[in-house]
Amino acid sequence: MNNIQTLARNAYGRLTLVDDAGQTHDNVTPVRAHPLSAPEEGLSLVGTDGHEIAWIERIADLPQAQRELLQHELAHREMTPTVLKLLEVSTFSTPSQWTVETDRGTTAFILKSEEDIRRVGEGRLLIASSHGLHFLVPDRFALDRHSRKLLERFL
Repeated sequence: MNNIQTLARNAYGRLTLVDDAGQTHDNVTPVRAHPLSAPEEGLSLVGTDGHEIAWIERIADLPQAQRELLQHELAHREMTPTVLKLLEVSTFSTPSQWTVETDRGTTAFILKSEEDIRRVGEGRLLIASSHGLHFLVPDRFALDRHSRKLLERFL
């Protein structure tokens, strides 16, 4: 159902979609169908009324300009920092303070319990901080040795 003719930003910086029928839809919002398990597949463009206007099977199949526009919009909507490296863990029992390097900088958070580390696919982890912020580890096996060693104590 990829019925996108054009996708652009309007004067207010919001996404505007013109479909194959020539109808203009202002203020559309991209929503991933599977943000953790398949982030590059299944994207819905939703109108202000909450109904789906367009469906995109794979983001990679879009023309480059539309793909970059959607990826930029999604990056601003989704606040899930990606953990690149575990720097320090205060203690190997919970609660413990973790200092991590993410794609958005170095930060520290409190892990309340081991149950706050969820497996969401082969090697993918979602870690919830005590403040409710989620951190994504896209592939725990790809982390450096020190990070894997710290993480394995909690899995």
